Amino acid sequence: MSKISRQKTNVVQVGTVKVGGGLPVVVQSMTDTDTANIAKTVRQIANLHAAGSEIVRVTVNSLEAAAAVPHIKEALAKKAIDCPLVGDFHFNGHRLLSEHPECAEALDKYRINPGNVGRGRKKDSQFASIVEYACKFDKPVRIGANWGSLDQDQLVRLMDENAKNVIPQSNEQLVREALISSAIKSAEFAESVGLSRKKIIVSCKVSDVQELVTVYRDLSSRTDYPLHLGLTEAGMGSKGIVSSSAALAILLQEGIGDTIRISLTPQPGGERIEEVQVAQELLQTMGIRSFTPLVISCPGCGRTSSDFFQVLAKDIQLFLRNQMPVWKKKYKGVEEMKVAVMGCVVNGPGESKNANIGISLPGSGENPVAPVYVDGVKVKTLKGAMIAQDFESIVNEYVRDNYGNGT
Repeated sequence: MSKISRQKTNVVQVGTVKVGGGLPVVVQSMTDTDTANIAKTVRQIANLHAAGSEIVRVTVNSLEAAAAVPHIKEALAKKAIDCPLVGDFHFNGHRLLSEHPECAEALDKYRINPGNVGRGRKKDSQFASIVEYACKFDKPVRIGANWGSLDQDQLVRLMDENAKNVIPQSNEQLVREALISSAIKSAEFAESVGLSRKKIIVSCKVSDVQELVTVYRDLSSRTDYPLHLGLTEAGMGSKGIVSSSAALAILLQEGIGDTIRISLTPQPGGERIEEVQVAQELLQTMGIRSFTPLVISCPGCGRTSSDFFQVLAKDIQLFLRNQMPVWKKKYKGVEEMKVAVMGCVVNGPGESKNANIGISLPGSGENPVAPVYVDGVKVKTLKGAMIAQDFESIVNEYVRDNYGNGT
């Protein structure tokens, strides 16, 4: 696995999951259901958790949503789903928790945005009220500043101070400092209210890739709170995937970040779990964590006029993902297995030999046979209409033989 040295932050316990302290980077996601709709929210949390989200956040924006949270936790427990649940509070969290303290007790973590917890004299008291519930029920808190909802009081103070400087900072520098100082000062205030330093996670999220890198480099140099990484709004499809990967890969490579979310806009009718899969694939391709066996496949060219290898690569990837819920309980280390599905003789045999299991499919003009390699040795040649099924059987057999102790 990776030799990346993680920044040594505090360890924060979120339900059954530990965040920080150089421990494996945690994948999290967020529901997009109306939290008051208990059945729908439970179903989506279950899907996200099954896909690999280790922490799931839900919106708590109304009295109905707050009242629903304990029932959601109860329904998850009945399904034996032990997924830490985070309550996302904006504007009225202090009131919701005061009227529904059972919500405060049921949640595993609270998320507070210092930019919209209140204004003026009300801000500190309303922020403190939420923190007091965290103290009462021994819950951690993520203090998440966003540049889209920046603490205006903090920004105004910095602007006033900046106007007195001989060499004033740029507007970009001021906004960046307002974002970072808002998060840090809010965390320090939470400590003064009584919250343990080991109960605080911090984030400073923006939607610009270069700005995110700059902000988190500065933030990580100024605090030992565990850091949550992610763009505020990554976007849809390839744009969202590329933006998130570009920003987070730089920071993760530098050892910055303890938990991540890929904030993708789902395709219409698309699966919410895509953001979980992208987060896992980012961490796995960087060698930071392993979640499911990787499929290496070639892009195709004029030698691969048939789409058979494309279909097989897709089917094998889906097969591996579908098997993982069962495999990970029985076969330790199977998530690190590599499978190659190649389309022709140019790189096919070589890549297949370098994987744990590889198949080199016939390209245009090649003999209609597919040699299979196991740990670098050719063991079989497949042909005919059952190549896909035969190859899946070989993969299953390899898993049983090589990871079968389950210890």
